[in-house]
Amino acid sequence: MSTRHTYRVIVRGTWDGLTDESRGRLLAHVDNHGLTQMRFTEEGSLTYDRALKHFSVRYVVVSDAADGEEMAAVIAEDRAETALKALGCGFGELRSTVTDMDTMKINRKGR
Repeated sequence: MSTRHTYRVIVRGTWDGLTDESRGRLLAHVDNHGLTQMRFTEEGSLTYDRALKHFSVRYVVVSDAADGEEMAAVIAEDRAETALKALGCGFGELRSTVTDMDTMKINRKGR
């Protein structure tokens, strides 16, 4: 049995080819997708602003440690693509930043 690691992944992208309808839908819910709603979840936390230029989606991905951060990024990007397509919103190339929470060093202040 292999070791499982928990990864926090931020998937970033740019809106592309938004229709008037999709733009209206996004703007109608913009207050629910601001900076204060940023969370790392398995379902993903979509954030964007009224400019509708860029967005980010935050994910928690649990996978085999042997697969590494690259696989966590692929999984998160796949989840993001699926969610964005379900919203009916166009987007450009996605890029990810991955943090392995199980290997992250925590510096504590000395006493």
